[in-house]
Amino acid sequence: MTSPEDRRKALEILNAGMAAGARACKLAELLGVGLTTLQRWKRQFAGDGDGLDRRKGSPRLVSHRLTQEERQRILLTCHQPEFAALPPGQIVPVLADRGLYIGSERSFYRVLHDHGQAHRRGRARPPQEPRPVPRLRADGPNQLWSWDITYLPTSVRGVWLYLYLVVDVWSRKIVAWDVAEREDAQIAADLVSRACLRERISRPRPQPLILHADNGNAMRAATLESRLEELGVLRSFSRPRVSNDNPYSESLFRTVKFRPDYPRRPFRSQEEACDWVMAFVDWYNHRHRHSGIRFVTPAQRHSGQAVAIARQRAAVYERARQQHPRRWSRSTRCWRQPEVVWINPPPPENDAISATLAMAA
Repeated sequence: MTSPEDRRKALEILNAGMAAGARACKLAELLGVGLTTLQRWKRQFAGDGDGLDRRKGSPRLVSHRLTQEERQRILLTCHQPEFAALPPGQIVPVLADRGLYIGSERSFYRVLHDHGQAHRRGRARPPQEPRPVPRLRADGPNQLWSWDITYLPTSVRGVWLYLYLVVDVWSRKIVAWDVAEREDAQIAADLVSRACLRERISRPRPQPLILHADNGNAMRAATLESRLEELGVLRSFSRPRVSNDNPYSESLFRTVKFRPDYPRRPFRSQEEACDWVMAFVDWYNHRHRHSGIRFVTPAQRHSGQAVAIARQRAAVYERARQQHPRRWSRSTRCWRQPEVVWINPPPPENDAISATLAMAA
């Protein structure tokens, strides 16, 4: 019910608007209150009225309403240890099996709601807030890395090797890799340390490096966390059961296992797997023209050579267009490198705002 203070304020707005020439029905529509209701409030304040709502509700007498003793019995039943963690939908059938009927399932819910107990009961975990979408931005090398672990089959049934790969999201360059016999946070910590040393990433940086991963045990281990704190590297995680939050590592693993020279038979030893992964990394970084970065190699993109390559390609296409202008309907192919790379880019309407905040951070 609307309090007398709110009613008086609404009437003051109504009177001021009508004095200015506005129509009463339009003012009532703007206030979200019916015109007849406003007229009734005005009558209640007439004279020395206090404006209180004196409606007493429905005068119906429900003969089959639960008595106070029955309501108390329902509460005591729900508070028993065997029923403390059960909802009324399970309590009522158990009582029926014992030949007892205290009230319907709906009556149980109604009584619990009236006493503020219609919520998760017992030790059930309350609903958790959804984890925010990780939105990560990189406009240069060594700003955002992504890493993950995948299986490599061996000739021994049930025994696997583990391939660790760390990729720079902006340039797509593999900055570190390792093949191990187990999934261990210590191996991951040493791998990231070697990558930071090789890429000359020191702690005082204007923009700290972000290491993105999924929610695996090795990714969330305290050993890796402490090592990253020493290196000044920030951590970022995907949402649970959302593989699209780590797309660059997932895409890289597909490239690994769909290579034409990927062994058709399992690896016979860890050394054999290391030799193959070493050859793959060399091909991927220095000879593979990646479609996501306008068909330059990740090493060229990482070192900054891709800009000159893009200009040279554009000049070649422009000369070809000048020689045969009728063969070109609109413009030449765009070879310009993508300047910004995102993990989960913001919606289009928030793109400019998010970019400004990311640059200011």
